[in-house]
Amino acid sequence: MRKDYYRLVFFYLSLFLVMIGVIQLLPLAVLPFYPEEISYARCFLIPGAITIASGVLLRYILRNTKILRLEKHYDSLLLVLIWLTAITVSTFPWILKGDYNFTQAFFEMTSGFSTTGLSVVDVDHTPKIFLMFRSITLFVGGVGFVLIITSAFADKYGLNLYNAEGHNDRLMPNLAKSARLILSFYSAYILFGTLAYIICGMPVFDAINTAIAALSTGGFSVIGESIYGYHSLPIEIITIILMILGQTNFMLHLCFFSGQFRKFFNHCETKFFGILFVIFFSLMTYNLIDSGYTADLGESLRISLFQFVTCITTTGFISVGDMRLLPPGFITIMVLMMLVGGDQESTGGGIKQYRVIVALKGIYYSIRESILNPRVITSHHIYRVGEKYNLPNEEIRLTSSYILFYMIVFLFGSLIFTLHGYPLQDSMFEFSSAISTVGLSVGITNYNACPGILWTAIVGMFLGRMEILVVFKAIFRVEKDLRKREYLR
Repeated sequence: MRKDYYRLVFFYLSLFLVMIGVIQLLPLAVLPFYPEEISYARCFLIPGAITIASGVLLRYILRNTKILRLEKHYDSLLLVLIWLTAITVSTFPWILKGDYNFTQAFFEMTSGFSTTGLSVVDVDHTPKIFLMFRSITLFVGGVGFVLIITSAFADKYGLNLYNAEGHNDRLMPNLAKSARLILSFYSAYILFGTLAYIICGMPVFDAINTAIAALSTGGFSVIGESIYGYHSLPIEIITIILMILGQTNFMLHLCFFSGQFRKFFNHCETKFFGILFVIFFSLMTYNLIDSGYTADLGESLRISLFQFVTCITTTGFISVGDMRLLPPGFITIMVLMMLVGGDQESTGGGIKQYRVIVALKGIYYSIRESILNPRVITSHHIYRVGEKYNLPNEEIRLTSSYILFYMIVFLFGSLIFTLHGYPLQDSMFEFSSAISTVGLSVGITNYNACPGILWTAIVGMFLGRMEILVVFKAIFRVEKDLRKREYLR
C-alpha cells in the first residue's frame, strides 16, 4: 500500500511540475517592453520547457495511478517535494545568466518562494526580466502552490494538501471556489496598489513589482534603497496599507467586504494587533527621540510606524537609509515583532499572532486554575472571526510546543551566525528575519557571504515558510517507511 502512496505522491507532483515550468516562462512577458533583454530569454525557456516536458512525461508514466486519499504525513512529503522542486528548477535561470553559483541562486529563490526578501542580487544592475521573475516567485509563494492549483481544479486534488500548506480558510463551502475567491482578493489588491503607486509617481515597472512584494509580504525591491529610495510619504502609506492587507487573515477580508464588521473587529488577532501597535509603536517612537536618532516627533512617528508594520507583517521593506544606525532598543523591538509575525492563514510569516495569543491564554488559564478551588470547573475560549470558540487544552499544549520548537531553531540559527564571527544582536536580527520570512538585513547575507551563512539562512527561510512541522513530518514519514522496509528484509 505504501508503494501506492509514493506513486500517488509523484503523480500529483507531475501536475505541479507543469505549473513550475509555466512559472519559468512568465517573465518572458516583459520582453515586448524591454526588447533589449531578449538575449536572456534562453535562461527561462530552457528550464521552463524541460520542466513542463518532465511533468507531462511523468504524468503519462503514472497515468493509471489510482486516486487515493493521502494518508498521514504523505501530504507533508508531497508539499516539501513541490517546494524543493520549484526552488531548484528556478535556480537555473540565475545560473544560466552566469553571475551566480548554485548556492547564491538557491538562496535567492528560497527567499522568493518563501516570501522572505533577503537577497544576494544587485537590483540596480539586474535586468528587468530577472526582477520580474523574483516578483512572480513572491506572488506564487504568498498564496501557495496548492491554492493556485486548487483554484483551477476540483476538490478531488486533496483538501489534505490544502490544509498542509497552511490554509484552513475555506471562505465558501466549495474548496475550489474558496481558492478562487482568495486569489481574487489577492489580485485585486495588487491592481489597486499598482495604480496607487503610479498615481504617486512611481514608474510602472516599479509599481507592479512593489505592489506584489508588499501584498505577498515579500519585500523584494527593484531599487537598492528599498522604499526609502522613493523619498515619498504617500508611497510609504500605500505600502503600509498593502502590507497590512497581506498579513491579515483571509477570512477577515470576506467579513469586512460583506459588512460583518463586528466579526472583523471581534477577532482575536485584530485585537492583538491593536494592542501590539499601541505598546511597541509608542516604545519605538520614544526610543528614537530618547536615543538622539532624531529630535523631530513627526519623523520619529513616520519611521516607527513603517518599521513596526514591516516587521509585524514580515514584509521586509525599509524606509530609512541605513538600518544599522537605528538604536539597539529599536532593533530589539524589531526582532520581537518579526518573531511574532502576521495573522494565521495570511501571507505573513513568523510564529503567527494566533499562536502567540493561544500560548498567552494558556499561561493565564494555568495561573488562574492554580489559584481557584480545584472543584471549580472553568472553560477556555477564544474569539475567532467573531465567534466564541472553545480552546481545548490539547491545542494550547501543541501551540506552546510549536513556539518552543520555533525558538530553539531561531537560537540555533543565530548561534551558527555568531560562530562565523558576527555580533549576537546582528546574528539574532538576521536569522529572525530569515526564519520569520521577513527579509530585513544588517548586511550578513549578501552576494559575498560564505556558503555556511547562506545555507543556514536557506534552512531558516524554508522551515519558516513550511512552518517547521511540515518538514519534520515529511522526514518522519520517509524515515519510518525506510525503517519498516529494512525490518521486512
